[in-house]
Amino acid sequence: MTKNLKKPLTVGFVALGCPKNIVDSERMLAEIAQANFLITADAKEADVVVINTCGFIEPAKQEAIEVIKRAVSAKKKGKVKKVIVAGCLPERLKDKLFEQAEGIDAIVCLSERDSIADIIKEVISSDDRLIFSGKFNQILRDNQRLLIGPKHRAFLRISEGCNRCCSFCTVPAIRGPFRSKPLDMIIAEAKELADAGVKEISIISQDTTSYGRDLNPDLSGKDGLSLLLREIEKIEGLVWIRLMYLHPAAITDTLLETIAESKKVVHYLDIPIQHISVPILKKMHRPGSQEKISNLIDRIKTFLPNAVLRTTLIVGFPGETDKQFEELLDFVRQTRFDALGAFKYYAEEGTKAATLPNPVSEIVKQKRLDNLMLTQQRIAFAKNKEMLGRRLLCLVDKIDKNNCTGRYYGQAPDIDSICIIKNSPASSCRLLPRLATRVAAARKTGAGASPGQFINTKVVGTKGYDLIVQKN
Repeated sequence: MTKNLKKPLTVGFVALGCPKNIVDSERMLAEIAQANFLITADAKEADVVVINTCGFIEPAKQEAIEVIKRAVSAKKKGKVKKVIVAGCLPERLKDKLFEQAEGIDAIVCLSERDSIADIIKEVISSDDRLIFSGKFNQILRDNQRLLIGPKHRAFLRISEGCNRCCSFCTVPAIRGPFRSKPLDMIIAEAKELADAGVKEISIISQDTTSYGRDLNPDLSGKDGLSLLLREIEKIEGLVWIRLMYLHPAAITDTLLETIAESKKVVHYLDIPIQHISVPILKKMHRPGSQEKISNLIDRIKTFLPNAVLRTTLIVGFPGETDKQFEELLDFVRQTRFDALGAFKYYAEEGTKAATLPNPVSEIVKQKRLDNLMLTQQRIAFAKNKEMLGRRLLCLVDKIDKNNCTGRYYGQAPDIDSICIIKNSPASSCRLLPRLATRVAAARKTGAGASPGQFINTKVVGTKGYDLIVQKN
């Protein structure tokens, strides 16, 4: 007689939001897997759906609410038993989230991230709506993660929270005050990633350039990030170290010297400036001026002549005039950023900016956003043409039946353009059914490349924002 085996609980996991949220999702996935739950890619067919949400701005909130409602709908049809919502949106709304989307069984705030497996067990056996909340003012370890993306790249979080208090930003209310991870914790996490085969790490936080200012004297002042980079660079296996979220007011010559001297820190700087008009910057509670930011860019180019610069801007901030927007537009034309992201301003509840007078209409905000992005598109396309003939070291990210794609150092994963690699397994072996067979066949011809491999290429064309490169 065959003994009946209990069917394992299936968990559908949905990861939303920024790289910081991705790290949290990877930690939760690891906890779920270690609890011997079966993780399924089809959330609609799972016993329990866990949604890790973003709540930074209104579009992210609305995206999360829509995903939650779809999960609740599957629950009403009897396919899903429980819906659990985690992450920034619960941290921001607490039990008010139950009212935003009826049918949620539990909400899990940031402080309870690492208890997700035990929470699933409790929720599955309860008929009550539950909230798991605590004060989020600690540093959570980000080791032992189940990486979501390609296994050769990963995010490395070095701090939590923010003390900048920009008037438009919800981060301090959600993530709390700025607090650096201890150096030894970061190094241990970086080594773990390298041992797992990660070649590229992107250093992330809410305020990367403030790293170390709240720690011991050895990391105080403005050299904390430089010291950290020098330690990470010693880790064998890592090839590229990328810096994200650099506040412009805290980029020092010491940091630029460290990057210039490093063999692993790529010459790519992500510097959100948000705006250039002094009156708007003051309303945003951000320091700086066009002169100071221009001087910073000149300093960067002095230390790093081949630096790739990315920035983020906000249009339609309360009181922004046509003249102030044109000032921003002229600055973008003059500076010629390599990459640029822009957002319409959203009046987020609880922020100081939400109480400011003279709101800009949605129609005007959209027109300004369209104008800005069209201006940047012209710049990006012109810069791509200037890249023709240039030789680039590319990190291969993906091989499928249609494409082989990767990135050079000036392209951050998931947010920037890519390199489309010619003479790849994809182009020579499209008819073979299995990826392993395609790769093996391509290697025999000398044309192949594998994800995680660095290859020498030459830029031979462009496709929109992307580069077409030929493997040498």
